[in-house]
Amino acid sequence: MKDIMGMMKQVGQMQARMQKMQEELAETEIEGQSGAGLVRVTLNGKGDMKKIAIDPSLMKPGEGEILEDLVLAANQDARAKVESMMAEKMAEVTGGLPLPPGLKLF
Repeated sequence: MKDIMGMMKQVGQMQARMQKMQEELAETEIEGQSGAGLVRVTLNGKGDMKKIAIDPSLMKPGEGEILEDLVLAANQDARAKVESMMAEKMAEVTGGLPLPPGLKLF
């Protein structure tokens, strides 16, 4: 019984750390890019797009498909960085505590 109480206390602490992490992530900005930096997309730590920057040299008639591909690639680059950062933060928050599958911390 004492072990269960200790584990519940750890889960409570983890939930508090998770809440703090979510607040920090909402304010974090991660940039992804493509076309050697001609297209840059900025996401917050939750994956919401905050900014997009497109080099004027890409805004030519008939270049729309290339531009669309570069925007998608920049977004995917930023999203991969967000996911990597989230995995690192989750490891910090859980502190190696084995979590049962499906346990919701937030």
